[in-house]
Amino acid sequence: MSTPFPTTPALSFEPALLLKAQGIKVVFFDVDGVLTDGGLYFTEAGETIKRFSTLDGHGLKMLQRVGITPAVITGRDSAPLRTRLKALGIEHVHYGTEDKAPAAAQVLQTLGLDWSQAAAMGDDWPDLALMLRVSFACAPSNAHAEVKAIAHHVTQQGGGYGAARELCDLILVASGRYADLWRGYVA
Repeated sequence: MSTPFPTTPALSFEPALLLKAQGIKVVFFDVDGVLTDGGLYFTEAGETIKRFSTLDGHGLKMLQRVGITPAVITGRDSAPLRTRLKALGIEHVHYGTEDKAPAAAQVLQTLGLDWSQAAAMGDDWPDLALMLRVSFACAPSNAHAEVKAIAHHVTQQGGGYGAARELCDLILVASGRYADLWRGYVA
């Protein structure tokens, strides 16, 4: 017996949340604690090792596919991070940036967008100034309490374990593009 062909996606979000997330054209992501689990792993030689979720990576690619720009602003820099972001085709990246709001403003200017068209995902205090300026702020479930308190949405998943994908999916549903992308995979 074969599995019945699904006719609609299973994923859904509250209507008020989707309304808040409509019109997003750029999404800013922190790295440690958002695209990774926040742990810092070092080899005996002192090299940094990072773990990234393929779910998150696919979400970032789907945003790009529909014309929504993922951007990364991070306080750290490492070869593994640069390798991962290059593989994902992320063009707008600021490394070693503690003051994230001015970096985001620069990306917005480059893209010809404003804060009302931006979302951001962060997990700790350095992300607060940026998250307070965007139209839609999101935090992973393992974010600091102060960050979760200002977020419009706190994901079910933790950073590095699908939290960024959850935000990508939410933005895609709000944009009306999720179902068409999904149909491309189940058809």
